[in-house]
Amino acid sequence: MATVDPSLVAHLPLFAGFSADEFGEILREARSARFAKNNAVFQQGEEAHSFYVLQHGHVRASKTTPTGEQVVVRYVASGETFGVAMAIGLQRYPATATAVDDSVVLAWPSASWPRLVEKFPALATNTLQTVGSLLQETHTRVVEMSTQQVEQRVAHALLRLAKQSGRKVEHGVEIDFPISRQDVAQMTGTTLHTVSRILSGWEQRGLVESGRQRIVLREPHKLFVLAETVPGDSEPPVKP
Repeated sequence: MATVDPSLVAHLPLFAGFSADEFGEILREARSARFAKNNAVFQQGEEAHSFYVLQHGHVRASKTTPTGEQVVVRYVASGETFGVAMAIGLQRYPATATAVDDSVVLAWPSASWPRLVEKFPALATNTLQTVGSLLQETHTRVVEMSTQQVEQRVAHALLRLAKQSGRKVEHGVEIDFPISRQDVAQMTGTTLHTVSRILSGWEQRGLVESGRQRIVLREPHKLFVLAETVPGDSEPPVKP
């Protein structure tokens, strides 16, 4: 691990509201680490030895269920905090974090957390705001899984990813990291076959372009309308 250049991270949400001296003291305990694409930052069930801020790249948080199924919990974008098990009273990581492209993280030892938040309460406040946002997103996804057809769930998932990590391209908005149809299936509680069928149908209608680990939303507004459509109001929805 390497030391951290303060100028590269001072703008991140975790450090909002700190003076230069306070920021410097917090940062002194951090180290920068690089993770190549598909390498794990940490594993589900591993002792929570560190907490992190993603400086560059994207990280997938996934969970293995007791029956062995893989569930994608969320994607972490640059500037976001993750692995803060200590902040929610956990001694082990509840999910696996994997770099989906070459990524750079800032890491603090978990042992530093109690001391840092005691001295800098705003650090806990900023972290809990992130945790609160994640809980709200999780609640939204649970409601979607319980009440929506799979086509709506897939549309919502792609729109969320485009909002979080989209970049404008000539034909629409591209999700700016490698993502496969299997990843989308694991995000939405359905099968690879179903996601492939949905995306193929959307491609024929000009709503999306998809290839190997690449998805472009050509008509985001039409996907939004589809996501919000109540079953029965238009064409029959795709079953999971």
